[in-house]
Amino acid sequence: MTRIAPLALTGVLAALPVAALAEYPEKPVEFVIPFPPGDLEDILTRMIADEFQSEYGVAAAVVNKPGGGGGPFPGAVEVAGAPADGYTIGSFVSDVPLSGPEIGIPQLSPNPFEPIGIFVTYPFVIATSGDAPYSSLDELADYAKDNDVALGHFGSMLTPTQITFAVAQAKGFDFAYESAFDALDCNTLASGDVDVMNTTLQQVFPCLDDIKVLASIGSERIPLTPDTPTVGEVVPELNLALWNGLFVKSDVPQKARDKIAAVAEKVMASDAAKKLAADTGALIYWQNAEESQAQLEADMAARAKIAELLDE
Repeated sequence: MTRIAPLALTGVLAALPVAALAEYPEKPVEFVIPFPPGDLEDILTRMIADEFQSEYGVAAAVVNKPGGGGGPFPGAVEVAGAPADGYTIGSFVSDVPLSGPEIGIPQLSPNPFEPIGIFVTYPFVIATSGDAPYSSLDELADYAKDNDVALGHFGSMLTPTQITFAVAQAKGFDFAYESAFDALDCNTLASGDVDVMNTTLQQVFPCLDDIKVLASIGSERIPLTPDTPTVGEVVPELNLALWNGLFVKSDVPQKARDKIAAVAEKVMASDAAKKLAADTGALIYWQNAEESQAQLEADMAARAKIAELLDE
């Protein structure tokens, strides 16, 4: 049997690349958000990045990469193109792993990502201006049968948009026009760019008293709009929630995933996260990788039902 002398072995180890021996993390980490700053995923991911930097002593930056009408997919492509080393982490809505493989972008098909964990369920709404001549989905349906109604959304293939299309079909009307935006906020309605939009409550929170929320998208009514029904109450097949989680490429080492998850779980249990939940009506929590994968599979089945409704 060949034996390697201790000094020789030391020489071999010294010759190995530093990265092979380094303990993760040993260089700056980047969290990529494929939307503009300011919404819940942005606020919470920044909290995660700050805690990551404090916990591990390396720089942790949040980088916003809006899609310019292309939804979250251009930003997701950048994460897909990064090395699978745990230093580029995607903070993604559910549509990145659910819709990404279906829209013809080679870098996203098959799905290159695996969840580290899910941390927020959005209070997502279908909203209109305060002076709109309708105050419910039924009234919108009646109005849209004789008038053109323009819909604003974050991307036609995204789950909330598909839900909105499906509820329109179930109510017997179509939107005359529809357009994708990077941000759908108070100014979008005030400018008259759209008549109806599906967006997060966070984006319209400053003008909540001046607009009408026709329905919320999710499994429960939003505490801040308790009298507004969910879409699922109107069309039971559309009982689907929208969420955001942390994702990495499938080859990222487990040790790196564990360290990212530990920080995120700590942040979601913090007083600051609890206050944000109370202030915004969002559900903020930590769902681990296994539970998140099960959520993905359940949501995939629900999206298939939505597709069936739209094909009818």
